[in-house]
Amino acid sequence: MPWTCPDCERIFARRGQSHECSPAMPLEEYLRTGPPFERPVVEAVLDHLTSVGPVHVEPVSIGILLKCPATFGELRPMVRWEAVRFTLPAELHHPRLSRRMRTGVGRWWYGVNVREPSEVDDQLRDWLTQSYLSCI
Repeated sequence: MPWTCPDCERIFARRGQSHECSPAMPLEEYLRTGPPFERPVVEAVLDHLTSVGPVHVEPVSIGILLKCPATFGELRPMVRWEAVRFTLPAELHHPRLSRRMRTGVGRWWYGVNVREPSEVDDQLRDWLTQSYLSCI
């Protein structure tokens, strides 16, 4: 059952979940302050995910959290690319993965560095879809 923090009004998967209690900002406000490459990549990712199902998009100071209601993905701006991160219940090995971290029994976080929206291709969309579906 999702829980909404009464102070910052952010949504979390678990009641009383630990977090930095500060409100999320509107997506448009967040994107106005980012690097020029960020908006087209974010739009490509969100266009795909919203075609898969309802996604709660939560822009915070470090990037954009993608929830359903648990966090299944993140979009974080770096100096030259957008780090597209997602969680899956299986271990992946692929040369495109820039980051791989085990977070618990049966859960892995992965990252793909994306410089332009064309890199949000079938492979990345498939991983994001799997991540979303493993969250709901």
